[in-house]
Amino acid sequence: MDIKEILKYVDHTLLKQEATWEQMKVICDDAMKFSTASVCVPPSFVKQCKDYCGDNMKICTVIGFPNGYNTTAVKVFETEDAVKNGADEIDMVINIGWAKEKKFDLIKEEIEAIKTACDGKILKVIIETCLLSEDEKIELCKVVTEAKADFIKTSTGFSTAGATREDIKIFSENIGGNVKMKAAGGIASLTDAEDFLKLGAERLGTSRIVSIAKSEQGSGY
Repeated sequence: MDIKEILKYVDHTLLKQEATWEQMKVICDDAMKFSTASVCVPPSFVKQCKDYCGDNMKICTVIGFPNGYNTTAVKVFETEDAVKNGADEIDMVINIGWAKEKKFDLIKEEIEAIKTACDGKILKVIIETCLLSEDEKIELCKVVTEAKADFIKTSTGFSTAGATREDIKIFSENIGGNVKMKAAGGIASLTDAEDFLKLGAERLGTSRIVSIAKSEQGSGY
């Protein structure tokens, strides 16, 4: 698969705690130059990034990140604030403890509340697959589908592991037709990216694919 095609599916991401505005400008410039799907930034940078990019790039941000154990009210407020500041896409983290306690009804209610707060913007639901059993992943595929989120997403990139091909296969076999898949965390090569896309993922959360594109500029990108 051509790298230009792969880049269309990339949420170009910088979520490190120590990230600065100068670094955010660089990833915004790169995202616009290489025509990625979006640039994914911390909530505190959403307004600056939106003002900087204008209509040239979609701004994605994270909610309840990275642990997911904020109250629903806090997550809803975060979402409303992000949308007000110009976010085009929202990536929320579920309450993983609720999944362990099989409180799937509460997870569904929370996703629905955040979906309403998105005001029509895209909602991606991070379930942090590395912390879940296969049965829990399957049940959460059903919950995300019933809550009418736009995407189910593997990982924050801040836990014990990132996306695996096995998890995307589980997603593909258990989500409804209204839900797309995002693989994130540990996508380090074009082979990784291509594998996830071939398995049906429609977004990739990574910064490394743009880095590869930049390194290939001199070779005729």
